[in-house]
Amino acid sequence: MYSKYFGFSDLPFTIAPDPRYLYLSAQHREALASLLYGINSNGGFVLLTGDVGTGKTTVCRCLLEQLPDSAEVAFILNPKYSITELLEAICDELKIPYQHSRSQIKGYIDALNAHLLAAHARGVNTVLIIDEAQNLSLEVLEQVRLLTNLETSSQKLLQIILIGQPELLDKLARPELRQLNQRITARYHLNALSRTELGAYVSHRLAVGGSEAPLFTRAALWRLQRLTGGVPRMVNIICDRALLGAFVERRNKVGWGVLGRAAREVRGQQAATTSRWRLALLSVALLGLLLGLVFWNPGGSGLLASLLPTGPAEVQASAVAASAPVAPAAQEEPEPALLAVDEVLVEEPVVAAPPHEPPSSPANWQWPDGTDLGATEPLAYQALFRLWGVEYNPSGAPVVCQFARLHKLGCLLQPVDLDELLKLNLPAVINLFNAAGQSFFATLIGVEPRAGLAHLTIAGELRTVELTELRSWLQQHQLVLWRMPPDYQAPLRPEARSALVPWLDAQLAWLQGRTPRATRGEHYDQELQLQVLAFQHHYQLVTDAVVGPQTLIQLSSLTDADIPQLTATEPAGE
Repeated sequence: MYSKYFGFSDLPFTIAPDPRYLYLSAQHREALASLLYGINSNGGFVLLTGDVGTGKTTVCRCLLEQLPDSAEVAFILNPKYSITELLEAICDELKIPYQHSRSQIKGYIDALNAHLLAAHARGVNTVLIIDEAQNLSLEVLEQVRLLTNLETSSQKLLQIILIGQPELLDKLARPELRQLNQRITARYHLNALSRTELGAYVSHRLAVGGSEAPLFTRAALWRLQRLTGGVPRMVNIICDRALLGAFVERRNKVGWGVLGRAAREVRGQQAATTSRWRLALLSVALLGLLLGLVFWNPGGSGLLASLLPTGPAEVQASAVAASAPVAPAAQEEPEPALLAVDEVLVEEPVVAAPPHEPPSSPANWQWPDGTDLGATEPLAYQALFRLWGVEYNPSGAPVVCQFARLHKLGCLLQPVDLDELLKLNLPAVINLFNAAGQSFFATLIGVEPRAGLAHLTIAGELRTVELTELRSWLQQHQLVLWRMPPDYQAPLRPEARSALVPWLDAQLAWLQGRTPRATRGEHYDQELQLQVLAFQHHYQLVTDAVVGPQTLIQLSSLTDADIPQLTATEPAGE
């Protein structure tokens, strides 16, 4: 329903285990590497556990995509079987003929053993994957262990992967299953997403869905983490409902309130009741703090009178005075106030700083009460698009990343620290705050690494900051634009077919000084995957052979001279 409104090519928060949407956080990469290691080892069990909704099945689906063609897989999704039923299900998955028997399992074992020996002779590895393995009885688990006894003199014939919830760990720890537990050669436990990982996860799914716009405010992401605990399945359900709510209300972003209403609709009255109790507890705590100030400070009644003014104007003035820190004498001179900006923004000329002006700190960039600091965000986007040679009018194109795509630019939301942002070497819209707690946006336009300086624009003003100061006052909410290759729709994954493949081969060929392969076609084959892996390893990217925004940004910075950069990149080959 909301796909067209937000520019999605696909619904981004489906709960189906689609490997395209797998967000490879650090722990998901470790889990995938652990499974691959276990499969490549000689026999034994591989164990993957995690709480409900943490992405176990999706990791497993991604694993299946990376298995070689020489592997055959039996995937058991519903393991609430007796021993006989499980053996029949395995034979059915591997297309092994058998004669049904309710009391004798020898016929199934003999048929399976003959099939495994024949597959081994053809150079085929057989993998058995059992999902929801915590539902297996102790007797069935013991029979599964016995299947690993099918072997040649030098090699196990069957590799088994068990996937389950934490209860599986308790079951395997029982004394009667110690032999199975000792045969586990690789194991990994998936936890919920951290606050930083959750922001990156949401951005990743939006990008794969075709939007890449920062459709969730920072406050909404904070509330999402608190409501879901970082469990991906709950994140997907609530985000899907929140986007629908934003569509119904004709909003271009999901804010705190929209997300809260979506959570209440998904979770029933639990979320609302919890929020009311927390609000009540917070009110009691604040009242206790207020009474403490009254009774423990001399002249407490005067303090109480000052904190409880009679008029609305006094309330606002008192709140500002109470929240603003006392600035030292060196900071008393106020910064110039930003211009109030109407719906149609007026382009402000960039005023060059004096050549020897010392850098300043974002802590001291403070503005009078009532200044429209929200206007700094669209002004920052205007300045960013201008670096790419594009004029942006937010009143005519409020959804930034939809506008970017119309000009062959992609959006990348980066909830990371400054060092990770600087690795991209691209101008960015960044979110800062000052010592008074004011939040505002600026455009990072240049960096001098040797001098340790960064150059920013805020509403047309050029400012210079030391990188150490910028790091201290930077909030984890940055957006960069990057040039998308022709026909780019979504990250290119191994063995996929895409019109991006010839372009990718041509770029890598130029860097390597070779001729592009004319007969490659659109298949992202193993040869090209190995070249991408080498490229990712050399430039310290995530080494997964997936050609997404990070890899494309690094590749374009080396092959496209027209891309605006924070610092000059040395030409390839020097």
